[in-house]
Amino acid sequence: QVQLVESGGGLVQAGGSLRLSCACSGGTFSSYAMGWFRQAPGKEREFVAAISWSGSSTYYADSVKGRFTVSRDNAKNTVYLQMNSLKPEDTAVYYCAAHYQVAAETPPVVWYAYGYWGHGTQVTVSS
Repeated sequence: QVQLVESGGGLVQAGGSLRLSCACSGGTFSSYAMGWFRQAPGKEREFVAAISWSGSSTYYADSVKGRFTVSRDNAKNTVYLQMNSLKPEDTAVYYCAAHYQVAAETPPVVWYAYGYWGHGTQVTVSS
């Protein structure tokens, strides 16, 4: 059973940076594409970023492109989300998720394609 634990959230001023981490256990980490999603109060969960099992392919929501970077370290079973130039509208609970990736399949950008989820970490950006 794959378990995911996020960390690194917190309170930051607009323009600041945070780095989220998601540690994976209970599975073969390199078999999974990893995604980051977020959910703000009263809003639906939305896609933020995804990375293929090898790290060779990454995908971003338009709202974060150029500001956020997703990466992974398969030796450490960890995926990261570096968030720069944060804006108040980035305030949300951030979740990492794992999708068993088959061959060269493109990592999904929809939340319902991911079978494993962490409990989330709160990111609050003040103006």
